Amino acid sequence: MSIRNPKQALYEQFAIVAKALGHPLRLEMIEHLAQGARSVEALAAKLGQPVANISQHLQALRRAGIVSAERDGKFVRYALTDESVLDAFASVRGVAERRLAEVDRIVRGYFDARDDMRAVSRDELQALMRDGLVTLIDVRPPDEFALGHVPGAINVPLSQIRTWSAGTAADREIVAYCRGPWCVMSFEAVAALRSLGHSARRLEDGMPEWKAAGLPVEMAA
Repeated sequence: MSIRNPKQALYEQFAIVAKALGHPLRLEMIEHLAQGARSVEALAAKLGQPVANISQHLQALRRAGIVSAERDGKFVRYALTDESVLDAFASVRGVAERRLAEVDRIVRGYFDARDDMRAVSRDELQALMRDGLVTLIDVRPPDEFALGHVPGAINVPLSQIRTWSAGTAADREIVAYCRGPWCVMSFEAVAALRSLGHSARRLEDGMPEWKAAGLPVEMAA
């Protein structure tokens, strides 16, 4: 069958992907799926949403080629199709960060109030870890840590920061990371650690970006 306007036909397909990304809950779902494959039920529990609602959004993402599905016993596990999904997410985020005044207001009002210091780059972190100069903590929940983490990281969920820090030397720098560059947990962890007298900084991004860069990943035993 001939296509009268192939360019328009292509743009219509591109728009399917753009439309699938155009929902805040779906973007948050992508952030969670970037940590590892999840069943509908597990993802719904993570996001505090009804299973039916999450299932509906997953189907929209699947139709756009953003997620894939694989049966695992009685459950169906969903995963991001490939790293291009994270690239698309990062591009959307980058445009918003550069062009939307509301993004700047939120960053200054919430994130900078908790940590306005320069974040640690991946290269810098590797050098610091190699020289044994920092303690690296992963503040994601244990199930996400088990799916893959930076080698040498210690899993310290946000709720355990105060207890864990009591046994940590105050003169040793701590670097925290979680799900991505704007993951609230790492900002909260750094703010809490500093209030307790520790030197703490964030990794500039999170576990998905670490994996996408082809850096080594360790699985929980």
